[in-house]
Amino acid sequence: MSEVQGHGGGVGNGPAKPSMRDALIAAAFELFLGRGFEQTTIDDIVALAGVGRRSFFRYFPSKEDVVFPDHERCLAEMTEFLQQGTGEEEPVARVCDAARLVLRMYALNPSFSVQRYRLTKSVPGLRTHELSVVWRYERTLADYLRRRFAGWSDGTLRADVIAASVVAAHNNALRSWLRSGGRGDVAARMDHALEFVQNSRGLGAEVPGAGGQETDDVVVLIAKRRTPMWRVVREIEATLDES
Repeated sequence: MSEVQGHGGGVGNGPAKPSMRDALIAAAFELFLGRGFEQTTIDDIVALAGVGRRSFFRYFPSKEDVVFPDHERCLAEMTEFLQQGTGEEEPVARVCDAARLVLRMYALNPSFSVQRYRLTKSVPGLRTHELSVVWRYERTLADYLRRRFAGWSDGTLRADVIAASVVAAHNNALRSWLRSGGRGDVAARMDHALEFVQNSRGLGAEVPGAGGQETDDVVVLIAKRRTPMWRVVREIEATLDES
């Protein structure tokens, strides 16, 4: 079976029996890898796990969700991590640290992560499902950054670009590690990738005129020396009204 198993157990009693959730995940991956994702039904999974259909839906809304069993928990952890900040943290560094929480989830069980990566690559429907998961991570990062950049004239643009950059850097490092079969120091790969985002010029720093305060308009009017002052004033007012 897949290496998604429970841990622990009493002293001298041997390993603890996997939880029902872990048993369903293990059974699903054994069937997915041996029989194929499309050829495996939920009935097949519950039969191998030795539980009923109702037990499956207690933990997973669909067959696709059993392939990504920990993303909901990880997304909740990321959201909580970002909300717990004091607001004084450097915004780009903060979202990079949030992305490392996702990496930790993959690194906890390299064998399972590699199996999932290979399975997802071979099934178009799973790739689509994975993209929807990645989009939710990106939106969570962007929402945090939008709050941090509130009042900046380019705050929304900056937040969206940084969030997309962090996700792209994270995915690049993670997928290169998964392609290697989970070998090597994935944390070092991730640090190297995220440095590109943190060192990108101007991403996290406010640029002149990008603050929340309005700047004064400057109007340049060219007029003949003998033009009456009332006409000059009227031309300036007309220009300001148009702008």
